[in-house]
Amino acid sequence: MTGPERLQAIIDKLNPGAWEIADKLAADPDRYGVEVHTLGNGSRLIDCGVQAPGGLAAGVEFARACLGGLAEVEVVPWLLGDAPLSACRVVTDHPLAACIGSQYAGWKIEAGKFFAMGSGPARAAAAAEPLHRNYPLRARPERAVLLLECSTLPGDEVAALVTERCSVHPEELTILAAATGSPAGSIQIAARVVETALHKMMELGFDLRTVCSGVGLCPIPPVIRDPLKAIGRTNDAVLYGGETHLAVDAEDEALAALVGKIPSCASRDHGRLFYDLFKQYGDFYKMDPLLFSPARVSLANLRTGSLFSAGAPAPDLLKKSFGLR
Repeated sequence: MTGPERLQAIIDKLNPGAWEIADKLAADPDRYGVEVHTLGNGSRLIDCGVQAPGGLAAGVEFARACLGGLAEVEVVPWLLGDAPLSACRVVTDHPLAACIGSQYAGWKIEAGKFFAMGSGPARAAAAAEPLHRNYPLRARPERAVLLLECSTLPGDEVAALVTERCSVHPEELTILAAATGSPAGSIQIAARVVETALHKMMELGFDLRTVCSGVGLCPIPPVIRDPLKAIGRTNDAVLYGGETHLAVDAEDEALAALVGKIPSCASRDHGRLFYDLFKQYGDFYKMDPLLFSPARVSLANLRTGSLFSAGAPAPDLLKKSFGLR
């Protein structure tokens, strides 16, 4: 099997893998604190943290589904100074497919008054984003799974839009939803610590097909219900606490030139809390796009054995963001 054939085989596993995880949640909603709904067209909606309470376990499964089942996700102990907190650890041997092909929130879902950025393997079925012109990340599944970070539950209009774009029957669509200011929402964002590094590398023009594995660790901030403050804390967790290690097959010269550009400290907006930046700009898309990446990144070259590292966490900023007293 050639490299492109192997990648396609992995892409085709994304939606079935996420569907299996969704079935796991739906089979035991009391355990996971989720609520399962059937929309008017027959599509399945699993509320993991909008009106439902959700929880840590729901957040882990939400993140795993977002990665198409191609990554391990766990909550582990973590210290911020002397304060015991928790962090999300992500491990994948399929970073391009799992993180960019599935997890990246690259699909604008607009239906009626509803708007959210869509994640998950349904993106590979719709294949409607610019990155699909550069990477072979298309799938034509019989079932599709979409994940939404939103403060209101999606309805029939959203399901109709997604089923049409993904070319699946309505009953073959599952949507998982969680608010940012929920336990599940906080975990699924922390689980993007590898994806943000990869996306930054993609924006810098690096070929992600040479990235062979990824490991990431990101603190999970204390939950806060205010939507904007929750967005601030979860982004700060990645920008000032996230750490990612990638194994790459490339030339040393290319990695040496790249590594210092990946961490969030390469951005002109680094050093300020995300909530304050959002109040200043009033729009995510006006912020420096190079800000969205982990605090520290290392690249291990499988070809030569060399290791390159750049960036550093900023615990004082995290303490301020997380309200540590």
